[in-house]
Amino acid sequence: MIDILLTIVAFNVLIVFFKLFHKYGIDNLQALIINYFVAGSCGLYFSDQEFSISYVLHSPWIFHAAAIGILFIVTFNLYAVGTQKVGIAITTIANKLSLFVPVGFALILYPNEELTYVKIIGFLLAIVGIYLSSTTGKKLSFDKSYLWLIVLVFVGQGIADTIFNNAQKTVVNEADAGLFFMCLLLIAGISGIVILIGKSIKQKPKLQVKNLVAGAIFGVPNFASLIFFFNALESSGFEASQVFPVVSMGVVVGSALVGLLLFKEKLSLMNWLGLGFAVVSIYVITFL
Repeated sequence: MIDILLTIVAFNVLIVFFKLFHKYGIDNLQALIINYFVAGSCGLYFSDQEFSISYVLHSPWIFHAAAIGILFIVTFNLYAVGTQKVGIAITTIANKLSLFVPVGFALILYPNEELTYVKIIGFLLAIVGIYLSSTTGKKLSFDKSYLWLIVLVFVGQGIADTIFNNAQKTVVNEADAGLFFMCLLLIAGISGIVILIGKSIKQKPKLQVKNLVAGAIFGVPNFASLIFFFNALESSGFEASQVFPVVSMGVVVGSALVGLLLFKEKLSLMNWLGLGFAVVSIYVITFL
């Protein structure tokens, strides 16, 4: 359970950073690129396995790492575009509901995963919690021509989490975990550079020191969040179909409290109800 709690704390630290990025005008893409290289260096530093290009290229997890790394940066950019084109609420709901993609695959692929009535009730409570906590009470409407964008955010994040879970269960051992994260994060960083170069064709982004510094600091808790999440899936004693929704709901509650206490963000009655549903869903999925 401690790894699940640490994962929730680490993800909420990342949310604080993103809010600070917005406040101080940090370029998210530039910061993320640097973050991935710093976090990847942490993976190499803490690796129990000596680095070897030949070993990495012939490892059973290299394709998992490549797929997750590319999806990380691509999904983030889709999320950023989605918030601009269809709004924060819709895009956030799509991103959070993506947890049901790895949960669904876990229930199908792994014999130890069991779908019970209690889990179903917990999942339904989680859906209500996500919806209520992510809206402002207004009707959710958007330009239907951007439906594809919402679908890609949902599918992209869901597939990334599914592959991450599969890697933990099938191909990544404890000794290789550091190298796995190093490759995953470096590939994400390289993919980010490709995207940045593509964007620079239309507009010339300025490299600013504050973006580089922010990204370097961000890289440490980002690496920690991945390690804790990996450990939660591996040794928390809970099934993956429990870990994903519990972590997601924990982040929903934690991010709302962070916004309230640190950034003086106001919560509506609907938001408070959503947090209540999220807390109940955690209890149902974890303890019943």
